Amino acid sequence: MFRTARSKVQTWITAGAGTIAALFVAGLMGAFGALPAHAPPQLPLDTAIDAGRWRVQPVRAYISHARTYGVLMKPGQKALVLEADMTNRTAQSDKAYFDVFKPDGIALPDPMPMIALTRDATLTPELHPGMTERMAYVWPLAGDAAVPATLSFGVTAEIFKPRDNLYGMPGWFNPYRLGSVTLPVADVPAPDAQGNGS
Repeated sequence: MFRTARSKVQTWITAGAGTIAALFVAGLMGAFGALPAHAPPQLPLDTAIDAGRWRVQPVRAYISHARTYGVLMKPGQKALVLEADMTNRTAQSDKAYFDVFKPDGIALPDPMPMIALTRDATLTPELHPGMTERMAYVWPLAGDAAVPATLSFGVTAEIFKPRDNLYGMPGWFNPYRLGSVTLPVADVPAPDAQGNGS
C-alpha cells in the first residue's frame, strides 16, 4: 500500500517536473521568437555580390517615361528600371533571375519585372556560364506613382545542394534575402528609349 502511494507520488512529481520543464522551454522559445529579427545587411555597390547562382552588381536606377529596351508601356505609365551586371555562376545556361531584385517600399502593379539585355533589347534571354551581361529590370508603374529619390532593392540568393531532399538531385534551393542595395533614382529617359539597342 505504501509502495503504491509512493509510486503515485513519484509519478506526479515526475509528470509535474516534466510539465514545468516543457513550460519553461516554451517560454524561452516564445521570448526568443519575440526578439526583433536582424535586418538583412546593406550590400556594397562598388563590388560584385555573390547571390547564389548569380554574381550581380547593380549599376543604376531610373524612371523611364518611354519604351525601354523593347518593353512597351501602356498610355499613362512609366517604368522603374534597374540596370545590373549579372554573371551566371553555374555550368549551364539559365534565366532563373526574375526574383533576384525587388524594389522595397514601393507599390508595384505587378511584382514580376520584364527583363532585357541592354546591348540588344532581347527579352528574358538565357545567360551563359561565366559571361557577364548588363540586364535591365523593368517594372511598369502608374504615371502618377511616387518614387523616392533613393530606393532600396532587396537581393535574393539561393543555396546550392548536391542532393535535394525530395528527388535526390542537385540544384539551387531555399531562396533567402541576402541583403539590399540602395541607389539614387534618376528621372530621365532611358538611353534606349526607342528600343533600338543603341
